[in-house]
Amino acid sequence: MKINHLTAAEENFMKLFWKMESFYLKDVMEQHPEPKPHQNTVSTYLKILVEKGYLSTVKEGRIFKYTVLVPLEGYKKFLLKELSNTFFNNSGKEILELLLNEKLISQEDMKGYFDLKIEIKPSKVEEPKFEIAEEILSPKKEKKAKGKEKEKEKEKEKEKDKKKKKKKD
Repeated sequence: MKINHLTAAEENFMKLFWKMESFYLKDVMEQHPEPKPHQNTVSTYLKILVEKGYLSTVKEGRIFKYTVLVPLEGYKKFLLKELSNTFFNNSGKEILELLLNEKLISQEDMKGYFDLKIEIKPSKVEEPKFEIAEEILSPKKEKKAKGKEKEKEKEKEKEKDKKKKKKKD
């Protein structure tokens, strides 16, 4: 069964429908929290959710009885797979790292769930290197030594140039 995306409003109605599982329009109107939507609005969303395959209908006399076809757990799995595919390159490891780093799940939760005897450490963030700042802040002795080496090299090059000129003359 293919599950389709829901809008925010459709999700809000489905949260109520998942609690009721099987219901009539009047049940929705009674159960919906304040401010209650207009009956026509609810009817429109019911029709949309039937078309998307989330609800089924059975006509009983002049009214319809609605039943949830897509369970909440099925929709959660669909959303998680979509999220994984879109933002995490289908990597459960990346999702788990984010959950741990954002403290949405604790190591204790992980140990309890997996009965692990190892300690889970969040991934290490590599410290940025400030090469230019280090060069500027490094001791002057090193700079002077480097400067002297460069001066010696320049002098050698000048001497070579002078010798070449003398040979040509």
